[in-house]
Amino acid sequence: MGKTYERIDGRLRTFIESQPVFFTATAPLAGDGTVNLSPKGLKGSFAVLDETTVAYLDFAGSNAETIAHLRENGRITLMWCAFQGPPSIVRVHGRGEPVFRDDPRFPALLARFPDIDPARHGLRAIVVVRAELVRDTCGYAVPFMTYDEDRDLHARRFEREDDASLSDYFRGKEHVASSLDGLPGLPLPLPPSTV
Repeated sequence: MGKTYERIDGRLRTFIESQPVFFTATAPLAGDGTVNLSPKGLKGSFAVLDETTVAYLDFAGSNAETIAHLRENGRITLMWCAFQGPPSIVRVHGRGEPVFRDDPRFPALLARFPDIDPARHGLRAIVVVRAELVRDTCGYAVPFMTYDEDRDLHARRFEREDDASLSDYFRGKEHVASSLDGLPGLPLPLPPSTV
């Protein structure tokens, strides 16, 4: 039932770009470390950069587990499920890295996301993932669900923050500068925003 792909193109690319939500999974190297699974959404915050590379915008939140795990070991899996139409699940297993706002690559990467205003969401980093294994599976047990629209709560919460107040917000959260397992998370204070 499942198939392995060498690249993200054609039907596969169309499928993942059309999904309103995807999931990221990461873990620390320590066998007793905390595995993290996060939902990601917001239209325009995901991009296929080329046939083996994808990226998404990492916005303000109360944790930074994915960033911490990527900084430690780079392992990540992204997953999309078809909640409408024919059943399908696509996973991209690969190596990821957070590209922070002071990285020289940041402006060119940010330009790949023209359909969202990142300033409204407290942009922390851009996560770039290089695919090592791309697979799909049937998804027969995934239920039908409808997508109505993105919530506006995230933008309403974070659009009023500037770089200094956003850094203060992150400092006040227990697991942003370091992960649940004590790994380095988001570097603080945030570098100045370029948006």
